[in-house]
Amino acid sequence: MGRLTGGDPSLLRRINSAVVLHALRAATVSPDVQDPGDGTDPDGGADGEANRADDLGADRGADRGVDRAAPGCATLTDLTRVTGLSRPTVEGVVEGLTADGLVVEVPAEEGGVRRQGRPARRFRFRAEAGHLLGIEIGAHRVGALLTDLDGRPLGSTVREVSEKASADERLDRVRTAVADLLRRVGVARYSLRAVGVGSPGIVDADGTVHLCTALPGWTGLRLGERLRRSFRCPVLVENDANTAAVAEHWKGAAVGSDDVVYVVAGLSPGAGSLIGGRLHRGFGGAAGEIGALHLLGREATPEEMLSTTGEPLIPLDEDQVARVFALARAGDTRARAAVDRFIRRLVHDVAALVQALDPEVVVVGGWASGLDGILDPLRDELARYCLRPPQVAQSLLGEAAVVTGALRLALDHVEEELFAVESTVTTRRGGR
Repeated sequence: MGRLTGGDPSLLRRINSAVVLHALRAATVSPDVQDPGDGTDPDGGADGEANRADDLGADRGADRGVDRAAPGCATLTDLTRVTGLSRPTVEGVVEGLTADGLVVEVPAEEGGVRRQGRPARRFRFRAEAGHLLGIEIGAHRVGALLTDLDGRPLGSTVREVSEKASADERLDRVRTAVADLLRRVGVARYSLRAVGVGSPGIVDADGTVHLCTALPGWTGLRLGERLRRSFRCPVLVENDANTAAVAEHWKGAAVGSDDVVYVVAGLSPGAGSLIGGRLHRGFGGAAGEIGALHLLGREATPEEMLSTTGEPLIPLDEDQVARVFALARAGDTRARAAVDRFIRRLVHDVAALVQALDPEVVVVGGWASGLDGILDPLRDELARYCLRPPQVAQSLLGEAAVVTGALRLALDHVEEELFAVESTVTTRRGGR
């Protein structure tokens, strides 16, 4: 759909299409809903709010001997009533959307049980008209999630990759994983409408990785440009902690909360945040980089803090860190001291964000979130140091958080393009 401006000669037609398509997509018609089937508008069409698609399921009075509507379908009368558009306008819009493959008429036998008289024509949004792809790129794995235009999962895949892999090797792994997923599900690459990508590092609006210490050869990588060569649709690249925050807000531990901090608990922690229901990237995409806070006081690095030998840990060696926690649980004095230092640092980093942003909930994810002895101390210390302690919850999506958030990026893009929603969680402001 793109940005709608007053100078666009097709503005009204495009708005009408978006309004009708939005209503069809959101249609949740109850089997008990009745339709007169004669083209009349039961409520006079006075309501012009496009987002009142839930009205399609409202009770419309007594049975007049017509079809019972099928869930997910809407009649022209339904659409006229919900959108406030005239019936001829709705008919023209539906005809155009049908020609574009985004809407299909539902046969009478699928639309309900016929009572008497001419059955009303029923239509539904074709979620299968296109597909969306979410991609996760990490130090040890790459993953992909494929859905229809409603965000319903069709398939997923995860592939291991060496933390020492070059940028080219890692991207080849991504392309192979995506190709295998599309082949297995039976989806053509050209049907993809948008691709979202979650990647470590500070990511510019054009998909260039400005800075990344986690992956070899990633700093300065034109990731968006490289991946766009493999697809015929928009590719949106976002920091992985940001995509995880979006995912938890959409389907995880932060559903219903608009002020959220998602913490990637690890040797070098990071964070993504939502403020007022919008993803907060900062001016240059560096918001939430709490892993660099130790530089302010020239303190020990996280790798040094968790060491029990005096030698820094390998930053991406998760097994090595897990062993330190296991030794601490077994009573090892040095390991306990190391874990205490790690938790104090994590609390310090998270508290800085909490004091600045005042989130309702802090979601803890990343590989360390599942280790014993993380959440309770974090809750206790935040309650001690923060003016208004937030809720602290463990991620419900776990390892799927980043790829789920990447998929949400693609879904947000399609919603802006097709349904002309005012703004989405991940909409960039001012072209950034």
